[in-house]
Amino acid sequence: MMKRALVSVTDKTGVVEFCKGLEECGYEIVSTGGTKKVLIAGGVKAIDISDITGFPEILDGRVKTLHPNVHGGLLAIRDKESHVAQVKEHNIDYIDLVCVNLYAFRQTVERGADFDECVENIDIGGPSMIRSAAKNHKFVTVVTDINDYETVLNEIKANGDTSYETRRRLAAKVFRTTARYDAMIAEYMTKQAGEENPESLTITYDLKQSLRYGENPHQKAALYEGPKTSYSIVHATQIQGKELSYNNIQDANACLNLLKEFKEPTAIGLKHMNPCGVASAATIVEAWDKAYNADSVSIYGGIVAFNRPVDKALAKDIMAKKVFLEIIMAPGYTDEAKEVLAKKTNCRVMVVDMDSEFTDKKQALTVNGGLLYQDLDNDIWNEADLKVVTKKTPTDAEMKDLLFAMKVVKHVKSNAILVAKDETTAGVGAGQMNRVGSAKIALDWAKEHNITSLVLASDAFFPFDDTVRLAAQYGVTAIIQPGGSIRDEDSIKACDELGIAMVTTGMRHFKH
Repeated sequence: MMKRALVSVTDKTGVVEFCKGLEECGYEIVSTGGTKKVLIAGGVKAIDISDITGFPEILDGRVKTLHPNVHGGLLAIRDKESHVAQVKEHNIDYIDLVCVNLYAFRQTVERGADFDECVENIDIGGPSMIRSAAKNHKFVTVVTDINDYETVLNEIKANGDTSYETRRRLAAKVFRTTARYDAMIAEYMTKQAGEENPESLTITYDLKQSLRYGENPHQKAALYEGPKTSYSIVHATQIQGKELSYNNIQDANACLNLLKEFKEPTAIGLKHMNPCGVASAATIVEAWDKAYNADSVSIYGGIVAFNRPVDKALAKDIMAKKVFLEIIMAPGYTDEAKEVLAKKTNCRVMVVDMDSEFTDKKQALTVNGGLLYQDLDNDIWNEADLKVVTKKTPTDAEMKDLLFAMKVVKHVKSNAILVAKDETTAGVGAGQMNRVGSAKIALDWAKEHNITSLVLASDAFFPFDDTVRLAAQYGVTAIIQPGGSIRDEDSIKACDELGIAMVTTGMRHFKH
């Protein structure tokens, strides 16, 4: 008895060759709409789905495969007498193979289509067919991935059918596929409906690569990717160097999140999720020199990022400093720059999209037995929210440095204190258990390098005036902090007493 394959695909890559192979193995090909036209044009003798259902496609193709003659042929248990009898009674023919890939919903959303077009690209018949076939995988082969065409054809040619192990593997892929597809639709519709915290949350990502290991060699790890966005190491293009590691990806992500705060030419050096040197300047080469000199010790073995293309001059400057770097990231590189950087054979050189809109809005973090989900800290203070709360007002130069410092300290692990001068980090205090401890680390670094007339930024309010008094001992002239402590007045009075200007932003930036 001739076997039957039902083929209906959105991605038509390789489908003609696949179906020709099935025909050679004695399969009759049943198809729908655009797929059938492609198959016939390619020389495949495909019959129309309406020849099976006895009913035409209706509602602009919304209804074509939702029919008992299709799902009966897929779901019948072929060694169960009652099923065999019912199939025979209703003149239903078995369908032995289903080849379906789904409407391009994600691609439609990503290219900015309107709501009606996105809804029209929600596949109904496709998921129903492949779920039916996968449920009955003891008898039916279901193919949803063009990468499985060759395996399926080879098994059929060699053995007359696929193995049960293959059918079970393909069935598992079906349910991952439909779960992913429904999750994307659910996420889109939830956003369109304006739901903030829905009763359930399903997030889906696609495997990009398996990693050598995780944070440590004994931990297995993999990288999964979601929808494309700017400032993303996941969607960056690597033009040189070794494969990215788990820790590389973590650091690169932290670095890019900081870099997107800046429009002016800015260079960042980062190590272990914390910036070690950041600077803005009139040119990107000048910014790099300032960032490197801010902490030429810590940047060794770290990563650097630039928000301007790397040209030959910048590449030569990087090489001249003879510092080992794990990653260099920029929106582009001249051919001459690529030639210069090629001498750093192991350094990963990445092209990162910094032009399109940054679209990520949420952040997920696993905890034992659950998931924390929050808005990303994409916001920055409004100029109108800035308040000078002391008798002394910052000079224009101090205010420029204060705003620079606050952008950077936002991306330093809490408790975070940062001192700066001339739009360059002068000292970074990260992750200490008390704010004074972080302040002392930052201030001591500046003092060791003879940097005076500093401004200081804090990611959160001062619970006491001790940080202000410590800052005064190191020559800090202006401070920026969120405010909001019940003891704000103590810190303000200390500033007035010590001749320090203080600005509050009204926005905290804890980063645990």
